[in-house]
Amino acid sequence: MKKKLLIPKTLLGRSLFIVFIPTITVVLVTTLVFYQTSWNIISKRLTQSVVADINVIIKLIDQNLEPIAFKIAKEDFRMNIKIEKNRNINLLSFKKQRGILSERLQQALEDLQKPFFYDLNNLDQGVKIVIQYNKDLLIINVHKDRLYSGSAFVFLLWMFFASVVLLLLAYFFMKGQIRPLKKLSIIAETFGRGLDAPELKESGSSEIRQTTNAFNQMRTRIKRFLKQRTDMLAGVSHDLRTPLTRMKLQLSLIKNEKTKTDLISDINEMTAMLDSYVSFVKGEIPDPIEIIFFHDFLKEICENIKDDQIDIKLNILKKIKSSGRPLQLRRCFINLIENSIRYSKKIEIKLDGNENNILITIEDDGPGIPQKNYEDVFKPFFTLDPSRNKLKGESGLGMTISRDIVRSHGGEISLKKSKFNGLKIDISLPV
Repeated sequence: MKKKLLIPKTLLGRSLFIVFIPTITVVLVTTLVFYQTSWNIISKRLTQSVVADINVIIKLIDQNLEPIAFKIAKEDFRMNIKIEKNRNINLLSFKKQRGILSERLQQALEDLQKPFFYDLNNLDQGVKIVIQYNKDLLIINVHKDRLYSGSAFVFLLWMFFASVVLLLLAYFFMKGQIRPLKKLSIIAETFGRGLDAPELKESGSSEIRQTTNAFNQMRTRIKRFLKQRTDMLAGVSHDLRTPLTRMKLQLSLIKNEKTKTDLISDINEMTAMLDSYVSFVKGEIPDPIEIIFFHDFLKEICENIKDDQIDIKLNILKKIKSSGRPLQLRRCFINLIENSIRYSKKIEIKLDGNENNILITIEDDGPGIPQKNYEDVFKPFFTLDPSRNKLKGESGLGMTISRDIVRSHGGEISLKKSKFNGLKIDISLPV
């Protein structure tokens, strides 16, 4: 679980992660190897050189050539030397310091076979070396450049700087490669919500171009299929109205009242079915997207379909402003509320929401729907009425139209048992 938290969620982040880990690993391994080998060798040679010069100074002092020794030390060896007479070295105050330079300096000074200690704490001011010379103290201040090589750290800084530059280049390059995927994601989400998404221009690598081309073809086929279905239903509904109109005119010539009543019932049933088909076709035709204040929107719908015999309660928990197609959403909510009115006496509508979704709940105290039929009622032409009496308004397309409208807005609709032992309809729409 912790490993998953360390891995970035975005494709750009993961791509940089793939580049970053090997780069940092190489830099760290190179630094470690350099520190253990090259820096070790450099420190050893520098310290041996300094100790050899100190040995020369000591030999000159042994020959009573102190002025010459001090002059050579200052001018040629970059050392400042002074002698404190009649003093002994205090080795107890010496604390061995860590690091390769300290280790190599101690090893080199041990070759002098004289008591000593050194101080590397203030390297910018030089290295202080104290040597017991007979009964005197020989205090030597060595310039830092004699023991410290700045080129080594310049190399390490350059290596880290180059790694950072490479990571920045990788970031901008990967960002450019991933940009077409982001566009594809936005267009796909827009198209999935039923909006008019434009055709996506092919760009990027060959794999991304292939994906973009596949999406454009899919978009074209889906739009063609939806248009064919809409045109077919519109054509069928239009063509059937003409013979129905002629049949209504011919009914006036029939004298048998019983036969006439039966035929009128059949014609009204077919008319109701055609009206539902037309309503379904209207749901397929997109209307303009507008800003919707859902609290006022639902309140207006409830006032328009208010029935004195039905107790309709609207509970607004949160005022929500979003966008959508008002005509389609109005048709959806009216279908659902009228279904509840048809079979119940009490309806409660609740509006709530969070950062991502608009939550609308419709609950009634009707007979409800068996759980096994929760998905069936969304199928076209499915009805729970055994007699399939279309005059009661059950053409079998109301719930289908409602779900299509909700899904065209990128939402979802589901059914449950209500707290009134009736039906509960949960609608979720993206903000």
